[in-house]
Parts: sequence; C-alpha cells; structure tokens
Amino acid sequence: MSKPSVAPISIVKVNLDGQITTNDLLAVEEPLEIRIGFGPKENREQRNISVTMRTPGNDFELALGFLFTEGIIENIHEIAQIKYCTELNNKQDNQNIVRVELHENITIDFSKLQRNFYTTSSCGVCGKASIDAIKTVCNIETKNNPFTANQSIILELPNKLRAQQNVFEYTGGLHACALFDLQGNLEILREDVGRHNALDKLIGAIVGSQNGTVSFQNKILLLSGRASFELIQKAAMAGIQIICAVGAPSSLAVQTAQEFGITLIGFLRENRFNIYSNPERIIIA
Repeated sequence: MSKPSVAPISIVKVNLDGQITTNDLLAVEEPLEIRIGFGPKENREQRNISVTMRTPGNDFELALGFLFTEGIIENIHEIAQIKYCTELNNKQDNQNIVRVELHENITIDFSKLQRNFYTTSSCGVCGKASIDAIKTVCNIETKNNPFTANQSIILELPNKLRAQQNVFEYTGGLHACALFDLQGNLEILREDVGRHNALDKLIGAIVGSQNGTVSFQNKILLLSGRASFELIQKAAMAGIQIICAVGAPSSLAVQTAQEFGITLIGFLRENRFNIYSNPERIIIA
C-alpha cells in the first residue's frame, strides 16, 4: 500500500469576521533515500546516492529520473529491479528507502555524482563550471532541431496544467511539471513538494515506459514555478528543447538554455510570456 500524498489537519481560519475551526489538507513531505546495488552477483555492493525531501508517490519514477538526469544510467535496460528497502525501516518510515538494482555488467562512474555539488542555488560555483559539469555527462544533442511551436498553444498551457493538478487543488502546496506535444496535448504530469523531484518523476516515468528508447524532442515542458538552473540542467540531460515556466528564470538558467540550444520561456501567465533564449522556435501570430 502506497503512502498518502496529502494529510488531514485541523486548523483555525481567521478573517475580519472572526475565526472558525475547520479541516484542511496538507501536502505530505517525507525523506526518500535512493540507493543503488551494483557489481557481480558474488560481490554485490551498495551505495547511498541521495536523500531528498519529497511527496510520497511515484517514488520509483523519482529514483529512475534522478539516476538518469545525473548521468548514472543511460536507459531502463541497465536496471534489474527497483524496490523499497522495507526490511530496514520501522512502520513509520516504511517506503522511505528505495534501492535500484543494476545489472551485474553495469559499471558506475561515481565521479559523475560530483555534479550534484553544482545544483544548489547557494553553492557559489561559477556558471561556466556548472555548465561544463553537465556537458561531461550529457549524451544528447539538443541543438539544431528546427521544430516550432505556436504562440497560441504556448498561452494555453498554464490553464491545462492547473486543471490537472489534483493534489495542488486540495493543498496549494505542490510544484508541478508537465510534458505537452506541439499541439498542446498533455502527455504526462507529476507533482511534488520539490520542483526538482517533480521533474525527476516525470523524466523517470518516460524513461521507464519506453523500453530504453528515450526521446523528449519535439515536446514542451511546463514548470509551475520559476526556472532554476537545476531544472534546466535536468531538462538538458533529457534533450528537452522548449521549456516554459510560469515564474522567472535565473541568470544561470538562461545561460544554460543558451548553451544547450534550449528555447526558454518565463513569466508565462495572463496571456503573455518572455522568451529568454532561442526565440526562433516560437511562431508569433
């Protein structure tokens, strides 16, 4: 049985007319530890890769998407099994540790995980070093794809996203990301308290459903909040070439989008948006 993504709570609502006690729902936030098992059958090893605060649900997608966007795996065929380490947890912490078992012939370059040090807004690493770190593990060519998207399609995306944000509708406390085709049809949506987790879940769902053939080209990624460097680097790893954000981009997000030939749109709301890089992909009426 999977963990709930929302939790009930009793609150006091206060306004100019006074106060009332009522029930509310909160987005659940719990840690998820991601581990990998690797090596020959007779000498299997385990390594803790990451701990992230997430909304329970789609945990295997989150683990798969994280390993893919960090360059640890290239496709689903490298994975033998994904499971919860339930035997290591008490009842309260059940399903908070995921172990990804790699096939015996898969070798791991743990130096790639050093790129994690570049992904926080406060790390103080310069933009060039951050972008160069992505290039060392990105095997997808994102430049020189001539496809286009219409302005009218782009403007419709936020309303389509909001209409499908089931947990957000109840809690107001989740980030979301969604993948659309060029006609504006929603293909997949994921929510989480962490914006990077939501994107890892989305990417993990695609990676895990395509029998190892990963293609995000000719798609539009919509982010419910701002466009940070971390989200752009994950999208670049997946080969996504149009990214739209309801909020603002950071300077390093724009620099990364320019470097990887990504069309980056920000402030997509109220029938307007700004194009920060590669505007030639957007057809303006």
